[in-house]
Amino acid sequence: MITTTLGSTGPEVGAIGLGCMGMTHAYDPSGRDDEVSVSVLRQAVELGVTLIDTADVYGPYTNEEVVGRGLEGVRDRVVLATKVGLQLADGGLGSGTSSLIKNGRPEHVRASIDESLRRLRTDHVDLYQLHRVDPEVPIEETWGALAEVVAAGKARHIGLSEVTVDEIKRAQAVHPVASVQSELSLWTRDALADVLPYCDAEGIAFLPFSPLGRGFLTGNFATVDDLPEGDWRRSLPRFQADTIAANQAIVAAVRGIADRLGVTPAQVALAWVRAQGAYVIPIPGTKTPKYLADNAGAADVVLTADDLAELDALPAPEGTRY
Repeated sequence: MITTTLGSTGPEVGAIGLGCMGMTHAYDPSGRDDEVSVSVLRQAVELGVTLIDTADVYGPYTNEEVVGRGLEGVRDRVVLATKVGLQLADGGLGSGTSSLIKNGRPEHVRASIDESLRRLRTDHVDLYQLHRVDPEVPIEETWGALAEVVAAGKARHIGLSEVTVDEIKRAQAVHPVASVQSELSLWTRDALADVLPYCDAEGIAFLPFSPLGRGFLTGNFATVDDLPEGDWRRSLPRFQADTIAANQAIVAAVRGIADRLGVTPAQVALAWVRAQGAYVIPIPGTKTPKYLADNAGAADVVLTADDLAELDALPAPEGTRY
């Protein structure tokens, strides 16, 4: 796979990463298989998908355990990223319906990194990210605690998730920001307004999660009934009966370009995301070997100016993100 770097000064990574949330959390609960997920992680490394993203809240905790198992023996070949700062409020077991609370207290950061390292079976992570900013804790205090994690050698770099430009600037005043992770896809483009341009100008890596619109842009879901029982997406506005039908026009346009290029709709959607900046590294999630290989193949898809213009002109989706 072709490679890029985690921002202007970070380590080399594959141009497509792997988001691991769905292996144990939120999506298709009946289809989870830890052994398959372990094999997917190992296949990812062989394909050059070397940015591996997880979080302590996924599961909770079980996702990091699966990732730790999957990377045993190949840990030095990947850039391993995890997150801190979100907790399940009711102690739920990852059904996707449990409410989340933000926790940016420095003592929580200090304690959580050690637990994450234990579950991940490693002595450091390459990227430790603040999952969400806690409105009750000044970001400078939380970011200072993450900087302490770097100073202790437990993380190589630190990043932010779902933040404003002002929050990035406030964090930068304390310690360099290596990455920003936010949702970006052909049906979620908010970051293009200011956050992504700022990251690009500052040499900060931008890591789009849900670059396939939570799987919608693959064309696999024509109605809400196509989603597995218990799947978190069944509760989201864009997957309701009326909105999912209206949003099929977006999928049809993506499929049209895919057919013209002889690739898959997922590969077109990922190629569009990659085209948005020099350090944009999408992290599509999957727990399926077939889709992993399909996503990895997007690194070789080059969209023409006409293709990009056609995709840029797609209408906004019906329904809010959450």
